[in-house]
Amino acid sequence: MEINYFKEEDIMHILISEGPERVSAEINPNITLELDENREIIGIEILEASKFIRDYILETAQIKLVCRKLVR
Repeated sequence: MEINYFKEEDIMHILISEGPERVSAEINPNITLELDENREIIGIEILEASKFIRDYILETAQIKLVCRKLVR
């Protein structure tokens, strides 16, 4: 796996495996999956990556805090 971040464009590309991309699938407006001929994911492109990662981390942390409060 290889992760590249392009700061000026705020794009993160995650290369999962080598090989030619056959097709891509947009799973939300900022995330595109790159698929090979077997429809296996070989890459992921994230637009507005800094915002996406920040929001994901904050959301995950908040959920864990709420769950801990409920368990007590």
